[in-house]
Amino acid sequence: MSDASQFALLRDRRFAGLFYTQFLGAFNDNLFKSALSLILVYSGLIAAENTNLFINAAAGLFILPFFLFSALAGQLADKYEKSHLVRIIKVVEIFIALAGGVTVYLQSVPGMLTVLFLLGVQSAFFGPLKYSILPQQLKESELIGGNAQIEMGTFVAILLGTLIGGIVAAQSEVSILLPILVVAVAVVGYSASRFIPNTPATSPELKIGWNLFSETIKLVKLARDRKTVFQSILAVSWFWLLGSVFLTQIPNLVKLHLSGGTTVVTLILSVFTISIALGSLACERLSGHKIEIGLVPFGAFGISAAGVDLYFAIGGVSATADVLGWTAFLGVDGSLRVLLDMGLIGLFGGLFIVPLYALIQTRTPEGRRARIIGVNNILNALFMVAAAGGAALLLDVALWSIPDLLLAVALANLVVAIYIFRQVPEFAMRFVIWLLSHTMYRVTHVGLEKIPAKGSAIIVCNHVTFVDALLLAGAVPRPIRFIMFKTIFDIPLLNFVFRTGGAIPIISQHVDKAAYDDAFEQIQQGLDAGDLLCIFPEGALTLDGEVAEFKSGIERILAKSPVPVVPMALRGLWGSFFSRDEGAFKKPKRFWSKVGVVAGDPINPADASASALRESVLALRGAAA
Repeated sequence: MSDASQFALLRDRRFAGLFYTQFLGAFNDNLFKSALSLILVYSGLIAAENTNLFINAAAGLFILPFFLFSALAGQLADKYEKSHLVRIIKVVEIFIALAGGVTVYLQSVPGMLTVLFLLGVQSAFFGPLKYSILPQQLKESELIGGNAQIEMGTFVAILLGTLIGGIVAAQSEVSILLPILVVAVAVVGYSASRFIPNTPATSPELKIGWNLFSETIKLVKLARDRKTVFQSILAVSWFWLLGSVFLTQIPNLVKLHLSGGTTVVTLILSVFTISIALGSLACERLSGHKIEIGLVPFGAFGISAAGVDLYFAIGGVSATADVLGWTAFLGVDGSLRVLLDMGLIGLFGGLFIVPLYALIQTRTPEGRRARIIGVNNILNALFMVAAAGGAALLLDVALWSIPDLLLAVALANLVVAIYIFRQVPEFAMRFVIWLLSHTMYRVTHVGLEKIPAKGSAIIVCNHVTFVDALLLAGAVPRPIRFIMFKTIFDIPLLNFVFRTGGAIPIISQHVDKAAYDDAFEQIQQGLDAGDLLCIFPEGALTLDGEVAEFKSGIERILAKSPVPVVPMALRGLWGSFFSRDEGAFKKPKRFWSKVGVVAGDPINPADASASALRESVLALRGAAA
């Protein structure tokens, strides 16, 4: 995969039709929502004291259908061919757009809110389709890029819809311009859907359950079967709660606390949404074209840090009696800090959300994928409806200010993140690995495609530092269970990472025969289950940078479980901070290191003697100790 691979997907029919269909649908939704919000706040159709109530009601009405209909939508997406369903939904959108045009022309607030609800209904049926089409049309190595493009496109569409919605809402001819636009975009969206390739049903035998509430409960129970997937869904849902609070409150935040007009609303929304798009696109490069959930904690804590600073930044903006345009706002003391914080929240949000979507797609069985994505949409909707209701309650009943609300959400984000990472320590483990491999070490990979993508196999590698296992775990696309010397396994902090990754501690049989035999029992069980294991056959860290003789334990393993053996080598680690050159952590020759992780061709177990494996590792390592 090249660095430009995610953009190349935009020219690939497997992806392009879906991308542009999604883009145009999101654009239309947000064009109408943005124009409606500004009409409600600035047009005088409703009393000024009721704007908070109507703004949050509008947000809730758009989200409510996701809660009501996602279970049914997920079932339909698993049972029937997906591209045909998408085209039906886009035809429905055209008729909804026509109805929206009528309500805007008549300036009917109840009618506008009803159309917003109907747009939510068609979006609810589209959601499980788009996210279940992706893994059917793309390779796993393309999923991060594909999800990044979808998220980028969604938020660029939000931005453009918001910009154009704001421009249209400010025109005296809004009652004519807005209907023409929403209908035209719906028609073009249907045309784009014609290019989505055939995507077969994954569960054609499925019997549709029409009871919306009982099916919702059944699907939530189904999703709970896989803890990591369900916790990822909760994390995604929390992100949308947080995002909906920020997006929904921006118009009134600008009006009441930043002395701004509609162009300032558009400016802040632009910074926020562009930053989410940039964060999404950055995921593929930062993850090395694989699904890297270590980015999720990084994104979560970044959101909170920027959110807390935003609270103080808002208080630092100099108030004026005039309603400012965007150029005048930029000249106000404190305005750039507000924009920077909004941008950072969006950027970290993109890093947070993309790996979670890819994880949900890849760790869900294909036959139930659309239904699990339906569960994701249900919980997303539940969280966002709760956000709308909670925001209205806190702002209108408890009389909180909007900055108080945003600060509370930023702080709550820390609590939620810590809860999820405690429930699924894999997130924190991958974060430690990602941080190490992107700070102290600059890691290059060679030949990793030679490692079997599935099934039992053993990696053998030279052993140079206390963090070799972390570097290998961060490089290899599939999970590795390490067989490691118990002394290293027991190192504080690293022990958490190793235990979370299912590492197998081993010790000399002369020291503890029972522990030695138990380790080999765990090894055999892991290989029988199809795991990828890694052993450092030297049995200890190198003391001189050279590769010591390989112990015979690898031969004992292969005698009981004859599986392919992949020789690997770590280059450039000797003399780095965690090596034993002059004593680990004491006098390293360098703090920053360029490291190579190199894999060779798998070796037949019959040919994998300890001495032959050592020679293979030596050849891969070369002179770069």
